[in-house]
Amino acid sequence: MPTPKNPKPSQSSKSANARKPLVYGAVIVVAAGLLGFASYKATAPDTASKDTTASATGPAAEVSADPNEGVYPELAKLARRDADDQLAIGPADAPVVLIEYADFKCGYCGKFARDTEPELIEKYVKDGTLRIEWRNFPIFGEESENAARGAWAAGQQNRFWEFHRAAYAEGAKEKGFGKDRVKALAEEAGVKDLDRFMKDLDGDAARASVKKDQEQAYGIGATSTPSFLINGRPIAGAQPDETFTRAIEAAAEQAKTRGTAGQAGEPAK
Repeated sequence: MPTPKNPKPSQSSKSANARKPLVYGAVIVVAAGLLGFASYKATAPDTASKDTTASATGPAAEVSADPNEGVYPELAKLARRDADDQLAIGPADAPVVLIEYADFKCGYCGKFARDTEPELIEKYVKDGTLRIEWRNFPIFGEESENAARGAWAAGQQNRFWEFHRAAYAEGAKEKGFGKDRVKALAEEAGVKDLDRFMKDLDGDAARASVKKDQEQAYGIGATSTPSFLINGRPIAGAQPDETFTRAIEAAAEQAKTRGTAGQAGEPAK
């Protein structure tokens, strides 16, 4: 199969990509470059095939035994820690924050959602160690945008994670994410007011939220999905469970040592 090409961001995304590093600080660009975060093979559709399941996990993410290695405080500041964020799970003051930049049409994002994330929630979120913050990063075009805005709209009725589970279920991606399909997923997720859901889906607030997440991802050099930050440590792709376990435990230990309740930086504005 030919190598997938990088997705072409819209003109607004290109502009955001150019200006955001100036907002976040040059250290983010340095950190991204050092870890190869900006050079991962993009999870874009194969233009020579209709198979859009192709996705790249990127290079294996090395997690050092030294909890300070590969951690960038400026990246850690991207954690929002907003207790009212419907697209997050876990306490706002958890010692560790995992930020995931993902696309509902990404096969490896689905693999992470089905195989790894539930274990992380069971092991670390439930005991208060971990908070997971979702960022919509649609890179596959219109259907990806539909699903991203649908996820946000479901969150307005407290059903984001149920929508997330339905959209990442085995075989869900193959059915596409046209608006009728997204509405069906919302119904499956238990969204009560479907008329409101459809209005929210096409509303300015949903578009603004998705754009904000996209700009943040492009601003730190992310070009592939899924991409992660764990207390400021970048990890690319649906890596083995132990990669996430080691990174989370190292971050928790670092937070404990510092006695900072895990907040390596101020929440992102």
